[in-house]
Amino acid sequence: MAFTCARCGSCCRYLGDYLVIEREAAPFEFACCAVSTGTEFTARIDEDKRDLFRDRSFPEAHPRACPFLRPAGPQIVCTIHDTRPVQCRAYRCVILRISRQEGKEIGKVHGTFGLFSDDPGLRAAWDEAVRAVTLTSPDAEEQLQRFLEQKGYRVS
Repeated sequence: MAFTCARCGSCCRYLGDYLVIEREAAPFEFACCAVSTGTEFTARIDEDKRDLFRDRSFPEAHPRACPFLRPAGPQIVCTIHDTRPVQCRAYRCVILRISRQEGKEIGKVHGTFGLFSDDPGLRAAWDEAVRAVTLTSPDAEEQLQRFLEQKGYRVS
């Protein structure tokens, strides 16, 4: 299942504490630190997003958001997409949506294989699934999907 970003910005709205601009190294180039890993990186504003980056209204309205996040029409985009740090490259928000057979969504699985659900039956099935599947396997998502479908859930 290929992940497709919806460009909603939810993943980055609270990353202002984790990605820190230490200094401007050159126009549209910043020395930064990914605080969670202590990794320093150079962020360059993508050429096609420089006008978006100049607009400071979004970071002023959302001070906890990643400092490189900006709205582009109805979407929220990363202005350093080409030079974003490794944890941003690896992150995927929702990888599985789990519903009852009648279609009511009762849970989501995020990119770190964390289940977000209040449904006790789904939580029990999920606990069983993660014991049965090797999460580091390249096909872990497909294995989890098949496992949950065998338990009677709809997974997309």
